[in-house]
Order: sequence, then structure tokens, then C-alpha cells
Amino acid sequence: MTDAATPTPLAYPPAPREDLAEDLHGRTVADPYRRLEDPRDPATEAWSAAQDALYAAYRGRAERAAAGGPFATDALRDRLGALLGAGFVSAPAWRGDRRFVSRRAGDQEHAVVVVVEPDGGGGERERVLVDPLALDPAGTTTLDAWQPSKEGDLLAYQVSSGGTEESVLHVLDVATGEVVDGPVDRARYSPVAWLPGGEAFFYVRRLAPALLPADEQQYHRRVWLHRVGTSPEQDVEVFGAGLDMTSYYGVSVSRDGRWLIVSASAGTAPRTDVWIADLTAGGGTEAPSFAEVAVGLDAEVGAWVGRDGRLYVHTDLDAPRGRVCVTDPTAPGVAHWTTLVAQDDEAVLEDVALLDGGGDDTTPTLLVASWRRHAVSEVTLHDPTTGARHAGDAGRLALHGLGSVSGLVTRPDGGTSLWFSYTDHVTVPRVYRFDATTGALTVWATPPGAVPHLPDVRARQVEVTSADGTTVRAFVLARADRLDADGHPLAPAPTVLYGYGGFQISLDPAYSASTLAWVEAGGVYVVANLRGGGEEGEEWHRAGMRAHKQNVFDDLFAVAEHLVAGGWTTTDRLAVWGGSNGGLLVGAAVTQRPDLWAAAVCSAPLLDMVRYQRFGLGVTWTEEYGDADVPEELDWLLGYSPYHRVVEGTAYPAVLFTVFEGDTRVDPLHARKLGAALQAATSSDVDDRPVLVRREIGVGHGGRALSRTIGLSVEQLQFVADRTGLLAGLAGADRAEGAA
Repeated sequence: MTDAATPTPLAYPPAPREDLAEDLHGRTVADPYRRLEDPRDPATEAWSAAQDALYAAYRGRAERAAAGGPFATDALRDRLGALLGAGFVSAPAWRGDRRFVSRRAGDQEHAVVVVVEPDGGGGERERVLVDPLALDPAGTTTLDAWQPSKEGDLLAYQVSSGGTEESVLHVLDVATGEVVDGPVDRARYSPVAWLPGGEAFFYVRRLAPALLPADEQQYHRRVWLHRVGTSPEQDVEVFGAGLDMTSYYGVSVSRDGRWLIVSASAGTAPRTDVWIADLTAGGGTEAPSFAEVAVGLDAEVGAWVGRDGRLYVHTDLDAPRGRVCVTDPTAPGVAHWTTLVAQDDEAVLEDVALLDGGGDDTTPTLLVASWRRHAVSEVTLHDPTTGARHAGDAGRLALHGLGSVSGLVTRPDGGTSLWFSYTDHVTVPRVYRFDATTGALTVWATPPGAVPHLPDVRARQVEVTSADGTTVRAFVLARADRLDADGHPLAPAPTVLYGYGGFQISLDPAYSASTLAWVEAGGVYVVANLRGGGEEGEEWHRAGMRAHKQNVFDDLFAVAEHLVAGGWTTTDRLAVWGGSNGGLLVGAAVTQRPDLWAAAVCSAPLLDMVRYQRFGLGVTWTEEYGDADVPEELDWLLGYSPYHRVVEGTAYPAVLFTVFEGDTRVDPLHARKLGAALQAATSSDVDDRPVLVRREIGVGHGGRALSRTIGLSVEQLQFVADRTGLLAGLAGADRAEGAA
């Protein structure tokens, strides 16, 4: 008999396994857990239910192990709530005397859209325009995007439910708060570009499902002209026919309403085609005549018409770290571009903004640029005519710490002020205002809640040499009392290594409640800037994509080995963590270097890289990973596909897969298949290094309610703390304090 104080041993449930192998371009590819792809298959349902029970049994153990300490479930939930208690506020979107912001108070489940306007008595009043919780008290509706009209009288907003990200567009009257248009469905990932007067806007919508094969209904977007108050079935298609079915579109209209700019990217390819149309000529708004800005180039291009009437182009063409060019919108082609802000040899150009006298004075007086130098932001000031940077300290805004800037916001009607958001590892995001007249940089807005008491956390950036000699950087965060005078660790500690490495996404310094809770408890948290990301520009991205994807994993392993060699941690106290493309990173880490990790958190992951493009939005990612239907590219994918690299009898680390049943980007089947494969193959004891699948219903890949975010973080942190020894260390510290 089992003693009541002794937990029942964990056991893996049997999975539906078949001796299935396919000949793919002459390569024999096994797929024993194919049945787990179908969530409606009774065998999948039974296996998933058994995994739920297994995870629940483990959770009981983890909660008992954490009881009484700072990582006890209630205590950790409260601490994460406190660390998130300041909430969030965005930089303003100005429309005349009105400004619009996205804001979340510390206890709100979702951010809301707020308008602030004159109250008629010399002061201001604010009103909530869109509150997802008011739309859906269950909290499963998320606000995906919003855009006020040019005059600020109307607000277009998009919401989706259940984590599907299937946005539905509505328009409300800002003065009354009443919905005056919509719903317009099939508007996922749609920008909204208002025409002056607010009577119409351009936006992006998929073709009707009845017009398409079932496997193409997620694609075939078009740019449409919609007149407010009319049926979307009457909308006029203005762009997109004949282009790649996976194309995503950007659309914008100049402040004066004259110029329409449309961009197109096939899936997530690092190439953008751009066209411009003069809406005062030819076919007007319903049949605009487009001229090419940049089409068919192996480069990313963004364009806009400034208040001064010139066409500005931000591109990595012949400048992988980015440059800004300028031309006349009537001569928009590459041959007419003149470089205004040249490429920096080390920093990536992120954004630029132009300041002027405001109103009728549209002549630029200052150009402001934001850069990412080895993932750390800086903001510089330039002559708007020559692009020359101002000399000395006058050419740079004084930001503090290893931080990141997002957005450079100006008033549509011009002026000398600029706003941007700033954050770092220990600073909640806040909004700064720069006044070009005085040169003053001041905090303009802070989150509405109480800023929590934060531990004394030190952040440093380290350099590591990867397998091929490339320098890779990482941010290392630790409590100050765990470091010596030179910032080196006093002793190895339980450590989380987080990474992503893909799609040109940069892991910049940012405030994170989970990170701070971990470090506060005595752990070390590391964020690695791997190839495939955007930290060092497009060449850095391409060095970690397609045939070069293995570089990303090698970079991660180099950082992990550096942490061990430098005394930060040991392999039995090191965890790897990532989600989405970062979940692929974790899957590769577990299957290629199981010896490096005590634990792994693998969230919403891609793992079967032979069949990934058949599910979710996978077909849009073939430019990032490769196409399994092409023999050479299948070889790339098979070289690292985690599902296909599982080896029987290997001592794998503890793994927690977290998946979300509403996820329409990355199908949960990936975690089911690799979870089953690891459970069957691992020689590690299930009670010591369990492989677990945590699934959640009613949420998807992206946004979620605050309580759900905290709940997921609690379970992930407890898992990692349990498997790396942090919980045991906390319990030991408690006992020592009691003895004293």
C-alpha cells in the first residue's frame, strides 16, 4: 500500500501509435503519432484527457512543494499581480484637441481605449470608448486594434473572441460612444486608413469563404474601400488581385487625403513591395491608379508622405541595418531616392519622425531617429534637410539604463513635440515627451496603478562566441546581493534562459513581472539575442533562417555553456524557455542538447517541421523556415525538426508544453506529437523529469485576460522552480531563518 503522505507515482498514458512512414522525395520519414493531429479523433481526446490528469497530479505535488514560501500559488499570484499593478498606458494618438490612448489599470483584465478631451471649463475629461470586458464579461474577447479617424470623431476598432484572433471590425461615434458601423468580419490583421471627413476608409479583408477552397480560406486578402454605414458587401476592391494568396497588406492615407500607399508582403517573407496612388487623379478613391515605389526587390520598404509633401522611404535595400531616403511622390521609384539618414555600421534604424512649426508651417525643423544598438535603444537628433546628426550631446536624448524605445509619435497637424514609450528590465513602461523648442525630455504619462516595490536587480549584457565564431549577446539579470563587486555571480543559481531567434523579432530590454519574480526569489534570468532575430539587422535575421536555422540553436547552446562556465549556474539548475518560434527553439534545445538542461518550458510551439505548413498559418512561414515540398528544403527541416530527432533511451530533461486550444496560428498538435514521442523515448524517471502537457481552453496564441496571464505564469514558474531546485532553496532559506 502507498502511504497517504507518499504521492502516487506518476505514469505516462499510452498514446495512439502507428508504424507510419512516408517516402518524401526519396527520404523515409516516420510519423508514429499522426493520429494526434486530429483533435476530434477519439484516441486524441482520450490521450488529451489522460494528459490533463497527469498534469493535475504533478500540479498537486508542485503546489505542495511550494507551500508556505514566496512561490506558493497564492503568494506567487499575488506577487505577480503586484508587479503588474502599475498597469499600462500607451503613447497618445492625437486628433486635434482629442487624444486617444490604450490603458490598463493594475486590476483590469484587459486594456481599454480612452479618449481625453477638453471639458469646456479649461480642464480635461476622459471617457472609456472600448472595454473588452464590457463587451464580454467572461473575459475571452480581446481588443486587437483601433484607429481614430483623422478628425477624431469616429473610432474603428477590432475585437476577437476565444483566442482565435479572427478580428471583427466596428466603428463608433466618439462623442456618443454609440456603434455606428459594423460588424465587418474577416478583418484579421487589418490596418484602417481613414479618408478626411470620416465618411470612408481603406482596410484589408479576406475574400468570402464561398469563393475559395477550404484550405485557402485563411488567405486571399484584398484592400477595400468601405463607406461608413453601408454593408461591407458593397465595399469596393481596390488592390490585391493577382498577388500571392498569402500576402499581408499595409495601407495608409496622407494627412491631406491625397496619397494612398499600399504595401504587400508574401507571408512573413523579409521583402515588401510598395505602391502609391494619387487619389485626386484618375479613378479617385474607388479605382486609384498605382505607381511603383519599390516592387520585386529583395528588401523591406516602408513609405509615407510627410506634412512637407515629400515621400519618405525607410528601407534595408543596400543597407541591412536600415536607412531613410526621400523623393517626390510623383517620382517614387528607387532611381529617384536620395539617402537622408544613412546606415549605421552597428545600430539598426528603427523609426524616424519629423518636427515642424505646426499648423500651416509644414517645413521640417528637426528629424528624430530611434535606433537599436545591440538591442539597446538610443534616440538621436538630425538636420531634416541633410540628415546630419547634431554634434555632441546635443545629438542624442539622454535615456537611462539598458532600455528600449517604442514609437515616435507626433501630432498629425505638426508641432515641436514628440512622444515615445520607454521601458527596461526594472522600469514599468512610461511615456516621455520631447520638446524640440526647449530640448527638454520629461515623463509625460505613467501607468495608472501603483508602481510596485522592486527588488535590487542588476542587468548586464554579456558577449558569447558561438560555434562559428559569431559574437552573440545576452542580458543577464540577478539580484544585487548575489553578485560580487565586479558583477560576477557569488555562487551558481537556478537559471532561466529565454530565447526566440526568428522572424526578425528583437528581444529588447523590457519590464517583465515573471522575470522579476524569478530574480527576486534568488534565480538568474537570461535573455539571449540569437541570430534569426532583428537585433543586428536583416543580415542577422537571414543568418538564422532557412538553410541557416541551426545557427540559432548553436547560439543558444553557446550562451548556455557560457552561463555554466562563468559560474552563473549548473546544468542541473538550468532551464530553457520559449514560445511560438521560441517553442521551436526549445524543442531543438531539448532534442539536440538534452544534457544542458534540467527543465524546459515549451509554449505554443512549432515542432513537426515536415508538416508544419499544413496547419494554422504555417504556409505563410515557408520563407522563414523552408518548404517541405522542396527536396533540398526538406533536408534543412529534417536536420533540426524536434519531432524527428527524438532518440529512444535518451535522458531528456523535464518538459512542460503549454498549448492553447483557440490557437489559430500554431496548432496544438505539435506539442501533442512531440509530447507523446518524448514520453515514450525518455529514460529519465517520470517523477524526477516529467514530460507534461498543459492545455488551456478559450485562449489563443496572442492576447489574454490578466488573470489568465498570471495563472499561466504561476504554473510555468513553479514548474521551473521545482525542477531547477529553486523551490528547495527557498524552503532551505525558510528553515534557516526559522532556526536563527
